[in-house]
Amino acid sequence: MKRISIDPITRLEGHGKIDIFLNEDGGVANAYVQVPELRGFETFCLNRPAEDMPNLTDRICGVCPEAHHMASTKALDALFHVDPPPTAKKLRELFYSIFFTTDHTTHFYALAGPDFVMGPDAPVAERNILGIIKKVGMEIAGKVLKMRHDGHHLIKMIGGRPVHPNWGLPGGVSRGINEEQRAEIEKLGRDAVEFGKFSIQLFNDIVLGNSDYVALIKNDAFVHKTYNMGTVDKNNHVNFYDGMIRVVGPDGTEHAKYHPKDYQDYVAEHVEPWSYLKFPYLKKVGWKGFEDGTESGVYKATPLSRLNAADGMATPLAQTEYERMYDTLGGKPVNHTLATHWARLVELLYAAERWVELATDPEITGKEFRVLPTETPDEGVGEVEAPRGTLTHHYWTDERGILTQVNLIVGTTNNNAPIHMSVNKAAEGLIQPGAKIKEGLLNTIEMAYRAYDPCMACATHSLPGQMPMEVIIRAPDGEVIDRLTQNLG
Repeated sequence: MKRISIDPITRLEGHGKIDIFLNEDGGVANAYVQVPELRGFETFCLNRPAEDMPNLTDRICGVCPEAHHMASTKALDALFHVDPPPTAKKLRELFYSIFFTTDHTTHFYALAGPDFVMGPDAPVAERNILGIIKKVGMEIAGKVLKMRHDGHHLIKMIGGRPVHPNWGLPGGVSRGINEEQRAEIEKLGRDAVEFGKFSIQLFNDIVLGNSDYVALIKNDAFVHKTYNMGTVDKNNHVNFYDGMIRVVGPDGTEHAKYHPKDYQDYVAEHVEPWSYLKFPYLKKVGWKGFEDGTESGVYKATPLSRLNAADGMATPLAQTEYERMYDTLGGKPVNHTLATHWARLVELLYAAERWVELATDPEITGKEFRVLPTETPDEGVGEVEAPRGTLTHHYWTDERGILTQVNLIVGTTNNNAPIHMSVNKAAEGLIQPGAKIKEGLLNTIEMAYRAYDPCMACATHSLPGQMPMEVIIRAPDGEVIDRLTQNLG
């Protein structure tokens, strides 16, 4: 059996590789995503004061620390049985909307964009952010850089640091904003709305205007009919900061709608001995393996999943684009993995619109932005929608607030099984017996996982797996003398 390795896989947060195994006739027997890193956050958080968690867990990732900071802060609200005042909640959601806009910009332009702007078959040396700048010009590059700069500037203004904020507290936040800051936040938010509109138009021109890209999006090799998960508000519209978790089936019908604190009644976590990543699944459906369909408990929690799980967007411009996307792709739900990039831009526009709404809310500069906890801590769950999917922090403490147990289900963990399924199906669909396997084809397979914007650093927290290792012994002339392996399957 022949093995093809894509090592390392590129344009993701963390480290990993794809191994593709071919049959004797050259067809794909199987494909695996392997992640060598182990983080262990759930273990080394134990025996620490719970108040440390917002600043500790936001070190999990340098790309989305705001997501962990916010989920952790909300978990502390529940743990200490304290309800933040309205100004604190609105400040948190404002901060989070700014982060979401900035993070989606990063993924679309720096991580996913090269595949579409440069093309999946472009030379490796050009298939990156520098290649994009060269092709589209400095004017467009300047818009992207300004969006990123504005976002991190405001994250620092509100959260204390441009990366790894130190702002959230049980019962609220450590500081508010004044009128001068509010005015700047509003101005930059209106710029962000224009950037969101510009990004969707760019997608229309470069991706939807290219028949080859449209055919790739609709290719059956990138289709998976699983359940979809996302957080919704009281109107079943997408919300990133707060709401109920809604799950719909592969046909779009509602499977469940529940409060985040009840997640254990609906989600269970499967482990495999060959992976450090857990495989969440819908408990009431059951784990049937890496399979599609209503009988399999596998679900996705991506930007596209959030739109599939919702009945619409809560802001007008995003709602218009939401409707146009589904009209173009044949109605709900959309099961095309590569359409996730389109959904991500709809979300970017929504986040920017929500940013302006909150920046112009009369309560946003209120002076009451924290309520001090007075009750004994015990157990708490905090949930937000991270850019990569539903993020859950669950803490247990003793009566002194010292952590006794921690469970984290991050966006990429939710998508772990679908990522493996997507890579395997893309490999099977794109590698035909007897065909010459070129680098561009392998990159197209990588596009199957890249659509999920996976963060392996976030996802590898537990210890179900065993350390994989490969040692190759070579003679002085480079000839392979021996190959020793451990836990590689």
